[in-house]
Amino acid sequence: MATKKVELLLNRTIENLGLVGDVVKVKPGFARNYLLPHGFAEAPTPEKIEALKDLRAKAQAELAKLRSEREALIGRMEGVSIKLVRSVNDAGILYGAVTQRDISAQLVADGFPVDMRAVRLQHPIRRIGHYSCVIQLDRDLRTEISIDVLPDRTLEILVAAAAAAEAPAEE
Repeated sequence: MATKKVELLLNRTIENLGLVGDVVKVKPGFARNYLLPHGFAEAPTPEKIEALKDLRAKAQAELAKLRSEREALIGRMEGVSIKLVRSVNDAGILYGAVTQRDISAQLVADGFPVDMRAVRLQHPIRRIGHYSCVIQLDRDLRTEISIDVLPDRTLEILVAAAAAAEAPAEE
């Protein structure tokens, strides 16, 4: 059984739904429980659509400006590598984990204003090492960055591995 959709006029821009002045079709529950009580939408009439034309033009201009800024940011982020220093145990396992929030905070500190929701990390990072992560600012604006998670102290396991790599192979 198909759900009947309700047609509404947006009074403001709603992310992932539409711009101000758009006439959208939504499920009745979304309209009844969210859009209508908050005043984000109303029943469309030609007068109301005409009244929101200026706001719609402004919203489209802001969206185009935001899109160009995001394209420039993605261009700057090509090949970016960040380093995160964390506390670890002797086996190289982190106390806690590196999450989207940590990556976003480091990118912002490095001069790349990236929102936490743009960081696409499949699983929290729980060990030291080298990882890659996708940054997606829009459906088609994405890039990959590399992340080096480093220990906050010298680990015996790393010293032993380095010594083994330097020692000549004896037979």
